Amino acid sequence: METPGKFTLAVVQMACTPDPDANLARGVALVEQAARAGAAIVCLPELFRSQYFCQREDAALFDLAEPIPGPTTAALSRVAREKSIVIIAPVFERRAPGLYHNSAAIIDATGEIAGVYRKMHIPDDPAYYEKFYFTPGDLGFRAFGTRVGRIATLICWDQWYPEGARLAALAGACLILYPTAIGWHPQEKQEFGAQQRDAWRTVQRAHAISNGVYVAAANRVGHEIPSTGGAGIEFWGTSFIVDPFGVELAVASVDREEVLLAEIDLARLEDVRRNWPFLRDRRIDAYAGITERFLDAAPGSKKS
Repeated sequence: METPGKFTLAVVQMACTPDPDANLARGVALVEQAARAGAAIVCLPELFRSQYFCQREDAALFDLAEPIPGPTTAALSRVAREKSIVIIAPVFERRAPGLYHNSAAIIDATGEIAGVYRKMHIPDDPAYYEKFYFTPGDLGFRAFGTRVGRIATLICWDQWYPEGARLAALAGACLILYPTAIGWHPQEKQEFGAQQRDAWRTVQRAHAISNGVYVAAANRVGHEIPSTGGAGIEFWGTSFIVDPFGVELAVASVDREEVLLAEIDLARLEDVRRNWPFLRDRRIDAYAGITERFLDAAPGSKKS
């Protein structure tokens, strides 16, 4: 089928409960709501089938994982096929015994899995103990052919790294989607909350601008406190969609479930990239150092 020149993107912002089956049912209902509103592609939040369990290290929580294909992709593949829509389905992936990934399945409008992305950058911060649970992705930064065109998905912590967005754009993505679970430590919110959220939005808008692509982030809402207690995380919502020049097309609330909609016009990519030809002017002959951890000076030498 020919790729449409324009289509509607939906980003689902939802609250998650301790019940995985209830979360899946709620996710399906919100995807169906998006389809009724005219969406051709729908993105769910990171790890939407559970509350954000990485706030603590507990080996029993590996039981939340599932294979791809598995129950989550089966339920959403059915919806994708029935509604003829593309769905980004985040999954806590059980790849093999003792081997787990934070992943997203790209489900095409036929209901078939067009590809899988495994989160590449894994954080390890207070209340974000992801290195305990997730093996870093090994599939690279890819773009996937779908009914709406070539798209890419990266996941949460990936959104801070320009390299991932650049490689996705170079693979032909017209749209980069970031399923996310990000929020405030409640004790930090008053002092640092505004700057943290502004930095989060700014860096992703920059990915859109520097690559000439649409970018969208799907976050969760709610204050989730682990069963073992503690301050928890207050997820800040504010899911958003921006165009290839970083213009905000839609922004969600801080505290409500929403289906956020915006029109994606592929002709906008051509217009922006003709006038701001960042891909044309890249100095690919001069970037060898980008694969180094840090460009240290040799012992006894001086940095120029």
